[in-house]
Amino acid sequence: MKLYYSPGACSLGIHILLEHVGAPFELSLVALKDGAQFKPEYVAVNDKSKVPALQRDDGSVLTEYGAIAAYIARCHPAAALIPNDAELEARSWEMLEYATATIHMQGYARMVRPYNFAPSESDHDAVRARGLEIFTKGLTIAGEKLEGHIHSGGMEFSIGDTALFYVSRWAHAKGIELPRNVGAHFARMLTRPSVQRAMATEGLSV
Repeated sequence: MKLYYSPGACSLGIHILLEHVGAPFELSLVALKDGAQFKPEYVAVNDKSKVPALQRDDGSVLTEYGAIAAYIARCHPAAALIPNDAELEARSWEMLEYATATIHMQGYARMVRPYNFAPSESDHDAVRARGLEIFTKGLTIAGEKLEGHIHSGGMEFSIGDTALFYVSRWAHAKGIELPRNVGAHFARMLTRPSVQRAMATEGLSV
């Protein structure tokens, strides 16, 4: 398999999952800051022009964070990345979807790419402010969902934890204080060998 990634992007979560299951894979850098996602070479792989993308051994490509996470989990059942309990599985998916679709795409995206939400530069500060509001509120809600649990799906590591981790890391990098439960989750994730390997490979510090 080949994971198309950009250092520190949301693809980091998928990288962590691949490290966790021990699957053989290679990495292919897509330098988002240089606009590589829009170049023909990558558009031929993923016409959505974003990461992550996972090219499987038969050459077919999977896109979208949740779809890729589910594929990795189902192909490696021994890793138990999807809880074997309906309630806990739902909670893990709930965290993954909220982190990717709201905290990331509605909050963080406004903070770093306001031009995607308002064509007029005069509106960009307001867009960024709204993004920060969504982002921080989202982390607060995520923290509330973690109350009484150490992971998004209860007591065991699951796919939802990787999504919460990457948005938590973005918050940490920007000096945004993490809510208590989210901060504790972030600290626990940093002790995981799969997280450490993925971050080291991508050249990332905390």
